[in-house]
Amino acid sequence: MTRLRGGVVTAVATLVAVTGCTAEQDKGSAGPGEGKGGGAALAAAESLTVKGRAPKSGYSRDRFGTAWADTDSNSCDTRDDILKRDLKEVKFTGGTCKVTYGLLDPDPYSGKRITYRRGRSQVDIDHVVALSDAWQKGAKYWDPGKRIALANDPLNLLAVDARTNRGKGDGDAATWLPPDKAYRCEYVAAQVAVKKKYGLWVTAAEQSAMKKVLTGCPDQKLPTGGNPTRAPERFRAR
Repeated sequence: MTRLRGGVVTAVATLVAVTGCTAEQDKGSAGPGEGKGGGAALAAAESLTVKGRAPKSGYSRDRFGTAWADTDSNSCDTRDDILKRDLKEVKFTGGTCKVTYGLLDPDPYSGKRITYRRGRSQVDIDHVVALSDAWQKGAKYWDPGKRIALANDPLNLLAVDARTNRGKGDGDAATWLPPDKAYRCEYVAAQVAVKKKYGLWVTAAEQSAMKKVLTGCPDQKLPTGGNPTRAPERFRAR
């Protein structure tokens, strides 16, 4: 089942497999709900490189830059961009960037209706491919600009119920799937799209889990779009 997130404006671009530190530019502002169909998600999952998980040593959030950097230069930070994209009945303070209220209806992970109010932690912006997971599957070897891009790419970001999200941790498809089974196909397709776009690998167990989910929805679309795979030079990370 495919659920399109409300309010997404997309400049669709063809996903290109990226390896190492090659900076293929994949432009647009899509979230995980839009893409191309015809079994593309399952085919892409089967094409991902399979390797063992690298050590987590050396990982920290700082390796991916300052949280919610405005890498698309629209004068709004990434968190507010995603809130604007995914919430309904959005209200702002001081312009059209700072989101102070909205409805997550439904929350893609739990299927519940969640009210967002700024300063209360009922809504998280989740990295669909967790940054720690990315670190252990290729990002450890990237230059900072590519890690910053991944951390702020709308293709890899989703507004979700905070409590459900915190149960996910840095799990991959082999260890965590959304409780709402109706969203699992779209969720896994989003993970596949991000890993293919950035050249991240998967473990054998992870690929098996992805294929198991996507076999149940053979027409599942592969999300496309998002930001370029390298952040502007002005952004820095350790």
